[in-house]
Amino acid sequence: MTFLLDSSTPERHSLFEDAFALFVGTALMALAVMLLQASGLITGQIAGLSLLTSYATGQSFGLVFFLLNLPFYLLAFLRMGLRFTVKTFCAVALLTLFTEILPGQMRLEMLSPLAGALLAGVVSGAGLLVLFRHGASLGGVGIAALYLQDRFGIKAGWVQLGFDTGVFLLAFWLFPAVTVLYSLAGAAVVNVVIAMNHRRDRYIAS
Repeated sequence: MTFLLDSSTPERHSLFEDAFALFVGTALMALAVMLLQASGLITGQIAGLSLLTSYATGQSFGLVFFLLNLPFYLLAFLRMGLRFTVKTFCAVALLTLFTEILPGQMRLEMLSPLAGALLAGVVSGAGLLVLFRHGASLGGVGIAALYLQDRFGIKAGWVQLGFDTGVFLLAFWLFPAVTVLYSLAGAAVVNVVIAMNHRRDRYIAS
């Protein structure tokens, strides 16, 4: 027996559902950042650039991440609308807050690079899926990736993976090659999760 969903009038998420999803998605992403830091790795997208900048300058990840995302809000507003922009701004602000608070509540002493990469990739993928399904992102490349998928059908995961390749090429200047390769494996897990699961031909999001 086949069950069909009527996609002509999708039910919109409630305010509480959106707020809870932002909390869950950003909490997962903050945990992923801790996993990466505990294993001495980086990630892709704006979060990856933020980690590179944080390692290089000693500034906190949360502050750098928030500042680097500011220019992308105009693109979000013009291409994705006010609702998406507000949700994305809230998600970025929450992640900034969580990355400042969470290290004081838990401590990850050490992870092997392989375990850190794979676990962070799975956790990041789950966190981003939660945010995407509720019409939000973590800014930066995520905005462009979602726009290109909705407008042209180019999968968001592949767009992000292309950008990540550039981030990791830059990382070769700051980190040993083996560290960058482990980090790239984690980023690949994230983007495969997104490409496989954030698909309008299979799933309906409101």
